[in-house]
Amino acid sequence: MSAADSTLDLPRLLDTAGSILDAAVDRFVDGQGAPSAINKGGTDFATQVDLDLERHIGAELADRTQIPVHGEEFGGADVVNGPVWVLDPIDGTFNYSAGMPLTGILLGLVVDGEATLGMTWLPLVGRRYAAHADGPLLLNGVAVPPAPDMELAEAAIAFGPFDARGGGRYPGARRADLLRELSTRAARIRMTGSTGVDMAFTAAGVFGGAIAFGRHPWDNAAGAALVRAAGGVATDIAGRPWTVASPSLVAGTPTVHAGLMRVIGETIPEWTADVITPESTTPKETRR
Repeated sequence: MSAADSTLDLPRLLDTAGSILDAAVDRFVDGQGAPSAINKGGTDFATQVDLDLERHIGAELADRTQIPVHGEEFGGADVVNGPVWVLDPIDGTFNYSAGMPLTGILLGLVVDGEATLGMTWLPLVGRRYAAHADGPLLLNGVAVPPAPDMELAEAAIAFGPFDARGGGRYPGARRADLLRELSTRAARIRMTGSTGVDMAFTAAGVFGGAIAFGRHPWDNAAGAALVRAAGGVATDIAGRPWTVASPSLVAGTPTVHAGLMRVIGETIPEWTADVITPESTTPKETRR
């Protein structure tokens, strides 16, 4: 735990934030199937439930913890300096709107850019994952043992959704190359459509590891905190420890994470060498 973390009462914050998310569960469940209210481009959109939940949860967090909030829909405090909550009111919005239960509320606490506390509430499957730095992973309030470490060949790997014709920092064609190679090296590949689900399941040992190509802290902070609390490793695709400035997230048990990094390095060496041109940062990834 860093010096900045030590000034915060993380167990109290976890308890307070948990009660706020619990109070939002009924609204989340009742809104399942909500249509798009705001189109963000491509297949990326927000429902009215996204907007209402972010307003409500954000206001409660700021009032009860006196820590500012940055949300996906309305932005907010600078996520780099000091403690700040990062909130995704509905992660896996496409799943949520389609009626698929692999969707949830993500809440992370970052301190000077570091993932310090994570909460992933999956109301439609009845699971609440929570942890803070130096604390155990909690599933529905009960501490769970560290996930068993294993070789990549024994593990199921979650892989972020993508458009094979898409551009961006990690072009879709190269993601397809990586997916093809991983399909021969891992036991199974899974694509849930929710970064929050992927990372929470990785922390709990359902998956051995996960790769998320998105850069947004509201998608990644909670999961990075959960995985680390469970004894796993969370980095970007180049292998640098994950922070809010990271362009991606690779997580897993130590052995699986090492295996993933080997496959990435062998298949797409320019990613691990971090050779990124200015043109490769656009267009914005729109798959959710």
